[in-house]
Amino acid sequence: MLQGFLDGVERAGNALPHPATLFALLALAVVLVSWVCHAAEVSVVNPTNGRTVDAVNLLSVEGLQRMITEAVRNFLAYPPLGISLTCLLGLGLAEHSGLMGAGVRLFVLAAPRRLITPMVVFAGVMSNAGSEVGYVLLIPLAAALFHTLGRHPLAGLAAAFAGVSGGYSANLLIGSVDVLLAGLSEAAAHIVDPGYRVAAYANYYFMAVSTFVITAAGTWVTESIVAPRLGDYRGEARREELTPLQPPERRGLWAAALALALLAALVLGGLLPDDGFLRNPRSPALKDSAFMVGLVTFIFLFGLLPGIAYGVAAGTIRNDHDVMAGMMATMKSMAPFIVLAFFAAQFISYFTWTNLGVITAVAGAGLIQHLGLQDQPVLLMLALVLFASGVNLLISSASAKWALLAPVFVPMFMLLGYSPELVQGAFRVGDSVTNIITPLMSYFPLILTFTNPSRIRSPSGSSFLSVKHGVQMTTPWLERCGFGFVSDFEIRVSNFPAERAWFRLRRVGSLW
Repeated sequence: MLQGFLDGVERAGNALPHPATLFALLALAVVLVSWVCHAAEVSVVNPTNGRTVDAVNLLSVEGLQRMITEAVRNFLAYPPLGISLTCLLGLGLAEHSGLMGAGVRLFVLAAPRRLITPMVVFAGVMSNAGSEVGYVLLIPLAAALFHTLGRHPLAGLAAAFAGVSGGYSANLLIGSVDVLLAGLSEAAAHIVDPGYRVAAYANYYFMAVSTFVITAAGTWVTESIVAPRLGDYRGEARREELTPLQPPERRGLWAAALALALLAALVLGGLLPDDGFLRNPRSPALKDSAFMVGLVTFIFLFGLLPGIAYGVAAGTIRNDHDVMAGMMATMKSMAPFIVLAFFAAQFISYFTWTNLGVITAVAGAGLIQHLGLQDQPVLLMLALVLFASGVNLLISSASAKWALLAPVFVPMFMLLGYSPELVQGAFRVGDSVTNIITPLMSYFPLILTFTNPSRIRSPSGSSFLSVKHGVQMTTPWLERCGFGFVSDFEIRVSNFPAERAWFRLRRVGSLW
């Protein structure tokens, strides 16, 4: 039954066009729908200002001219484009130099044997800060580590996969995903409030706590369900000792740690004094400091400088050409996102120009109020989590999904009094929990390669061991993070600004 379900999901996903094509078709659909709505004289009253909002027809001379003349502007103004590329220039160099890989190996190999499973899951969650390093390095490393310790390698593989994929949105560090989704949320919020800002750190407390929740859930599932079901490993694969870090790698890690410490000291020196050079003299609040406002730049620097330090000390970077080669390699990997961003930018702009975003949001908010659900935040957020997790089975890209969903759900919930940060947090839970079971995830074929019977002699159906993680991890994340998050973060836009939203923690214990 499970195999048939996954096969059906794969067929449905394969029937979808490329994400960039999907956004191009959606942009065309918006143009056609705007013509229909304009002809039908569709309008709503915006409850925020009492003004009547009419549907604007883009299938007109004026609309066509605007689409032609502002296409480039739409692309360049697409919020996630510049900030994502800037972040990944630094983080990509850290990965290219070998810093990310060496750090993950050091973390896993240094763990005591009795803590190896939680360490593997935790390392998987944290590896998301380093792009695909978790999939490429940590998952096979965890399988080899479990095999070396006399345990079934598939148990290690499943534990690492649960952390890397199931904990995709959780982390103790602010990464490119936070910046990317915040940009999309901010663009969607502008449909209702053009001056609204969504900070990259908006969901930080929630995602930081989620790191430990996912670690605990992944460990429990691995030790209580997956490992006992697999039993003892009786395959033919020869047990190999893991190679410890080599002297150049250790030198590189020490150099990277020194660079990281110096940069952190510089930041603290500019933030802690009231007259620090990173403080805003007109607004001394931390949220208005140059560090918070320019957080993207600091993410770039925190990847760039330790990456260079590691590369020089370890010998993987010999000159400036190697530095630029690492950055260019990262930008090459971003080509699909850049193509997607062009069409997504047009779709979002058309959606805003036609007022379909406001009309949909007001209509949706009115329906929710008619059903009496506006004061049921847990139910509303749970519905959004489940909807996002279902969409995730068919569209694997987080940015593609949120670019599609944010223009509808963010303004809709804003009109009900819930902030974009809360809606984004609920989406991120749903986006993560089904990563483990969707066959359309880009690294799914790689995971199947790691479970190749010729290498591990895995039992039938072992490729879907992570279904257990996906199902079991959803409940604690929703119950211990999601519900606690909603009850303690019942964020009302009219009550206080978004930058303060994530500071309102009344019952930290409920998150655990």
